[in-house]
Amino acid sequence: MAPYSRIYHQDESSKETGVLFEDDAQTVDGDLTTDRFQLKRAEKRRLPLVWRNIILFALVHLAALYGLHSIFTRAKLATTLFAAVLYIIGMLGVTAGAHRLWAHRTYKAKWPLRLLLVIFNTIAFQDAVFHWARDHRVHHKFSETDADPHNATRGFFFSHVGWLLCKKHPDIKEKGRGLDLSDLRADPILMFQRKHYYILMPLACFVLPTVIPMVYWNETLASSWFVATMFRWCFQLNMTWLVNSAAHKFGNRPYDK
Repeated sequence: MAPYSRIYHQDESSKETGVLFEDDAQTVDGDLTTDRFQLKRAEKRRLPLVWRNIILFALVHLAALYGLHSIFTRAKLATTLFAAVLYIIGMLGVTAGAHRLWAHRTYKAKWPLRLLLVIFNTIAFQDAVFHWARDHRVHHKFSETDADPHNATRGFFFSHVGWLLCKKHPDIKEKGRGLDLSDLRADPILMFQRKHYYILMPLACFVLPTVIPMVYWNETLASSWFVATMFRWCFQLNMTWLVNSAAHKFGNRPYDK
């Protein structure tokens, strides 16, 4: 029997949900239960730019650079340590929460842990878990095709941040509608976050990280904003994006058994 043929007899439901199981990573191209290597491509077309996002992300990175400068010139050590703690918390909300728990269903978690991870995820501000997990499942199910939100065949910049600076390819929305996301919709904690995201996220990601240093160790508004909030958030975004860009460009290494 061919080394990969056994995976085609797995539960057909994984094709609809996008949930990854242990054997799914052993397909020919490291994708899911169907070999999509022959589909890996990027349609040659002019990408419709979203100038609002381009301007906002440019300003975010400029603010982060100023925050990095402030770390070495004027911010208190407590503020830098606070930013580091928030970074770790936010990354746990993305990696252990949105990624491993909800996108891949790698493990099960009772409501206290799910609540904690949703709080951590909200601090990270990388969209609500429901949308993050949906897009990530589409990414895995149609990796390196036009249905992949950050299709790496379009190049390093596109897979890193460029995909956020232009309108989504129509295939992304079409394939996303075809996934069964009932497991995500059945989680009341996720649905609460999704419903109230634009109230919870500004408080968790921007307001509290700025106010806490000012209140508890008399940090300046500028250092609180540019270090604990903007630098921490921007650095966290880029560390996450590197999985889409650098890992896809440099991380593909075959191994023997």
